[in-house]
Amino acid sequence: MYTAQGTLTKDKQVAGFVPLVRRIAYLLMARLPASVEVDDLIQNGMIGLLDAMDRFEDGMGAQFETYAAQRIRGAMLDGLRENDWLPRSVRKEMRRVEEAIRLLEHEIGRPPSETELAKALDMPLADYQKLLMDARGHQLVYIEEVSDGNGEDYLDRHSATSVPDPLHILEELGTRQALIEAIEALPDREKLMMSLYYEQDLNLREIGEIMGVTESRVCQLHSQAVARLRTAIGGQAKPAAGRRGARSAVRT
Repeated sequence: MYTAQGTLTKDKQVAGFVPLVRRIAYLLMARLPASVEVDDLIQNGMIGLLDAMDRFEDGMGAQFETYAAQRIRGAMLDGLRENDWLPRSVRKEMRRVEEAIRLLEHEIGRPPSETELAKALDMPLADYQKLLMDARGHQLVYIEEVSDGNGEDYLDRHSATSVPDPLHILEELGTRQALIEAIEALPDREKLMMSLYYEQDLNLREIGEIMGVTESRVCQLHSQAVARLRTAIGGQAKPAAGRRGARSAVRT
């Protein structure tokens, strides 16, 4: 169990962080289609954990669990990208939704309703709402997309600096204020849903009970809210809008 130096063996260290891997996997699953297997996320997450253990140095200025969580999440998302888990047709349709949001907001001076968006997209409301369900997971945006253009991971470039917390790095990217303003501009129901999910750490079922709607309806509202946020900050660097990043913005 222990090395000659009195520290835990790597196997024991890994075992101690398995609950973290599982927690991150289930948090992601809440935003992914049913076709995604949680065991696949966990398997990729374990690869990320091992990578974090190999890379981490005590003098890097970041707590290991914070660093490992980014690596674990990144490995899970890498696996999703490699498997092309979201159909291209859905990605294309969500780009149409974001463009419709942008045009309608400019035209009417406020966030468009679902009915207005469905009409602009020339589809029945029921079909639009089904699209929002199919797009579950389209809203994943994360630190791994923030690159210097040379393929170097953002966390790698800053992990050895004196900044004590990678989340602090994210808050300095210049999109945090835009994200705060975009959340504030959301329709009331979507703003409430985002607050309950990101600030109060409630799951979709619990949010549905509070709002008096089904879990599926909460999922639709979440997809639509994030489409609005992506539209609002689409011209900037991808925001840190994972659960912890958005929680910081919501609380502000």
